[in-house]
Amino acid sequence: MPKGKFDAEAFYTALDDQRRSKDMTWKQVAKEAEVSASTLTRMAQGKRPDVDSMAALAAWSGLSTDAFIKHADVDKLKSDSLPAMTAYLRADSNLSEQSADAIEAILRAAYEQLREN
Repeated sequence: MPKGKFDAEAFYTALDDQRRSKDMTWKQVAKEAEVSASTLTRMAQGKRPDVDSMAALAAWSGLSTDAFIKHADVDKLKSDSLPAMTAYLRADSNLSEQSADAIEAILRAAYEQLREN
């Protein structure tokens, strides 16, 4: 199996998106996720979280850590990220079906235009 590397920067960005969508401060996130505020500060500076903090933050946010593992040999993995992204849109209770359709159309168009073949 190919060796993978955790993309801590992308994980932090996704956490920030979750934090903003919940209209929370980082201090509130730390309290709810039961991690230290200094862990979040270190992550903002590009450091990787320890495994327990990562698990707690993933549980708090509902993010799958698998989505943030970059593999050295991507061609062998054949990741289907577009279907995964649209599935997340469909599962979002904050979006109506019409809103999810609109975002999916935008996402699909951007993905097709920008993907590297």
